[in-house]
Amino acid sequence: MYDCQTCGACCAYSREWPRFSMESEAEIALIPAAMVAENGSGMRCEGERCTALKGELGKSVGCTIYAVRPLVCRDCQPGDEECLIARRHHGLPV
Repeated sequence: MYDCQTCGACCAYSREWPRFSMESEAEIALIPAAMVAENGSGMRCEGERCTALKGELGKSVGCTIYAVRPLVCRDCQPGDEECLIARRHHGLPV
């Protein structure tokens, strides 16, 4: 089984993935402004990595805004297609 807290690949795959889609303005307002992209379309990334992700990919990671993370983050599930794409991208076992 895949464990998100020892992976983090989906949170560092593409600056296009942490996009806001169906979140309300109130939900987005709960995310620290420093972690929201300048154009307001999603999460701010450093390179391809979401700024809310802390730790080392494939070792130990965590989301610093887990309770208020965007819908796209909530929808990604361990072992689903998006998870496996991101794991392959980072050379993690699938």
